[in-house]
Amino acid sequence: MDSTALLRETIVENLKTGTWRAGHRIPTERALCEQFGMGRSAVRRVLAQLKDAGLISQTVGSGTYVTEQAPGLLPALGNTPLASTSPAELMEARMALEPAIVEMVVRNATSADFARMDQCCEQAERASSLDEFEHWDGLLHEVIAEAAHNSFISNVFRLMNQARAQGEWGMLKRKSVTPERRAAYQQEHRALVAALRERDLGTALAHTREHLLHVRRNLLGL
Repeated sequence: MDSTALLRETIVENLKTGTWRAGHRIPTERALCEQFGMGRSAVRRVLAQLKDAGLISQTVGSGTYVTEQAPGLLPALGNTPLASTSPAELMEARMALEPAIVEMVVRNATSADFARMDQCCEQAERASSLDEFEHWDGLLHEVIAEAAHNSFISNVFRLMNQARAQGEWGMLKRKSVTPERRAAYQQEHRALVAALRERDLGTALAHTREHLLHVRRNLLGL
């Protein structure tokens, strides 16, 4: 089990056993980083998933707390489709959905959307660890989806990013991403964002499909 999955399971287990009850302040991000040997971006991604699930709440300047609703939400947690989504299934979904939204992005994206895409690219290029790169890589695709300005699409991509944080995807990514492949992904991201900014639908679609095929080949050997 990788560190991301271990952190998530540890927190959930503490909630299930009642070790951490409603209102309990869980350890800081820094403490969790040290305990599980993870980067801060990876810890934040796990906490964001649990926050989206309603299990924890975060207050700036105060900390992260178990919610009052957590006990009632825990029984359904193991039934989430994310728990049984394989990397192959996720890639199949991405290849079906991501090209389909490009036309909406070309039509609806704003200058603010493109600025956020640029920020994701810049942060990914500066990332000092694979966990940090994966965070900004996933966020870029989520930001592109949000640029369609369709709330349903945005929610679907948030769910897909949560699935990317599952342990099996992380293990495959660590095995498959070499410095050379990471550099290629970064170039592909820049080319895609440039095509979207130019409202060039044909080129944006081509870049999207090329990038997804590249990721699938490196990740799954297909």
